[in-house]
Order: sequence, then structure tokens, then C-alpha cells
Amino acid sequence: MKFEEIGSYAFIVGVLIAIIAGFVTIDAQLVTEALVVLGIIVGLINVTEKETQQFLVATVSLVIVSSLAGTGFAAVPVIGAQLQKILMGIMTFVTPAVIIVALKQIYSIARAA
Repeated sequence: MKFEEIGSYAFIVGVLIAIIAGFVTIDAQLVTEALVVLGIIVGLINVTEKETQQFLVATVSLVIVSSLAGTGFAAVPVIGAQLQKILMGIMTFVTPAVIIVALKQIYSIARAA
């Protein structure tokens, strides 16, 4: 298995865990730990320097919208609580990746200066 494939699988598994955890009661600490570790892997492996700006814009937008919309989704009948849990899971997964990619970019800028 190639190194890049690990990052791709980590991304897919992270999204799937976030979605599944929205519908099934799973140990919250275990889910959080898994999503954070997978997010770190994605941040370290998946995002190339060329993709950094697009990744940061997309993920920061996702985190902001998820945090704002999450409370609104709670009011949706039948599925609102699950949508809110899914968004929280996605934020938990994406945030470590954003931090890693942003730090890599800051280091790259500082090194070039």
C-alpha cells in the first residue's frame, strides 16, 4: 500500500465514522479519539503544498458553517439531532487536519523568508 493511499483511506474512514456516529450510539470518547487521529493523518499525508490554499478555504468554511448550522439542524424534526451529530463529527475530524496543514504552510512561509 502506498503512503498516499493511507491518507485517502483515512479520509474515507473519518467521514464514514462521523456519519455512522450520527445515527448509532457509540462511545463518544472512542469516536472523538479516532476522528482526531484520522484528521491528523489526513493533514500530514493527504494535502500537498499545491492544494493547501484550497484545502484551508474549504475546510475552514466547512467548520464555520457546521458550527453555525449545527444548532439550526437540531430543530429539524426526526433527523435534526442526527444531522447535528454528523456535523460535529465532521468538525472533529477536519479540525486537526486544518491545524496540521496551516502549521505546515506557516513553516513553509517562514522557511522561505
